[in-house]
Amino acid sequence: MNIVFLSPHFPPNYYNFCVALRRAGANVLGIADEPYDSLRHELRAVLTEYFRVEEMTYDQLLRGVAFLIYRHGKIDRLESHNEHWLETDARLRSDFNIPGIRAEQILDMKSKSRMKAHYMAAGVPVARGRLIRTPDEAHALIQEVGYPIVAKPDIGVGAVSTYRIENDDQLTHFFATKPAVDYIAEEFIRGAIVSFDGLAGPDGTPVYCTAHVFSQGIMETVNEARDIFYYSLREMPADLEELGLRTLREFGIRERFFHLEFFRTEDGRLVALEVNARPPGGLTMDMFNWAIDADLYQAWANMMVGRPPGGPWPRKYHVGYAGRRRGRAYRYGFEEIRRAFGRLLIHHEQINSIFRTAIGDEGYVFRSADPDELQAALCFALESQ
Repeated sequence: MNIVFLSPHFPPNYYNFCVALRRAGANVLGIADEPYDSLRHELRAVLTEYFRVEEMTYDQLLRGVAFLIYRHGKIDRLESHNEHWLETDARLRSDFNIPGIRAEQILDMKSKSRMKAHYMAAGVPVARGRLIRTPDEAHALIQEVGYPIVAKPDIGVGAVSTYRIENDDQLTHFFATKPAVDYIAEEFIRGAIVSFDGLAGPDGTPVYCTAHVFSQGIMETVNEARDIFYYSLREMPADLEELGLRTLREFGIRERFFHLEFFRTEDGRLVALEVNARPPGGLTMDMFNWAIDADLYQAWANMMVGRPPGGPWPRKYHVGYAGRRRGRAYRYGFEEIRRAFGRLLIHHEQINSIFRTAIGDEGYVFRSADPDELQAALCFALESQ
C-alpha cells in the first residue's frame, strides 16, 4: 500500500506514525518543505520516498502527490494528523479519489458555526452563539446572553485571535482591530474543560478512548501565558462517553483519532466546545501510550493497511502533563522534582516548537494508578516561589 504523509517531521513526535506504517508493511511517501538531510534518522530510515516542496502551498502539494503517483502508482491513504493541514488533506483526497475525509466534509469539522449545527442535530448541548459580522449582530446576541462573550474565528486553530469581551468598549475595540475573517461569538461558559479522546475504528466505534481534565482552556493559557496541566482519567464519566459517542456518530469520524472538547459547568452539565478529527496536541499521543502500555501509533497504522488495530487496552494509569514557562520562578527545579516524584516521572523535555504558547516551554509527564498521587506531582512541578 502507498500512503502519503504530509509534514512527517512535525509535530516532532509524529515521525512515529511513519515508523508504524512501515512496520505494518506500507510504502511511506513523505511530502514537506524541510531538506531531506534535516529529517531525523528514524524518519529517513522508513520513508520509501520523500518529495520536497519549496512551500507547502496547495499547488506544490498537488504536484508532489501527482509525482508520487507517477512513481509508485495509486495512493491508498493520505494523512498528516495536523490541525493546520486538515483542509489540505481533505482537498487532496478529493482531487485524487483517496479514501478518508473529503473536502465536502471537512468544513463541518473546521467551521465552529457548522459544528454547532451538527451538535444540535445530535442532541448535544452547546453554548448560545452565532456568527457576528456587525456590531448590531453582536449586540443582539449580548441582549440574549449578557457579558462576557467569547469571540473566535469561525475557522481557526487553537486559541489564536480569540477574545473574551467584557463590555461595550471592548466590543468596539474588537470590531476595529479584529482580523478580516468571519467570527463566531458565544456566551461565556464557566466551568472546567474536559475532553473525550481516542481512536475511532472502521465503523466509528472507538477502539480506544479516554478522558482528560484541564486546568483551564487554551484561550486562557495562550492569552494570559498561564501554566497548564491536564491529566487522563482511568474511569470514563458516563455522560461524557454518551455525548462523545453521539458526536462521533454525527460527524462520521472513522479510522481517525479524535479530540472532542466540552465544558463541565459548575452545576455538573456538559456543554460542547469543539470537535477535532485529529489527535490531541502536545505530547498527548505519547500520553495515550503511557496510560495503557501499548502503541496507538501502530494501532492506527494497522487500520490503514487493513489489519485489526489490536486491543482492547485497559486504562492502567492516570497520566498527567505539567507545562512550565521560561522566566517564571518555580519553587522546585528538575532535580528536586525527580527526587520527590521520580518513580512517577515518565518523561521530561524542553518544548522547542510553536506549541510553547499552548503547553509551556518545559514539559513534565507523570503517571500513577492513584489520581491523588498524580495530582500531587503535577502541583509540585508547578508550585511557584
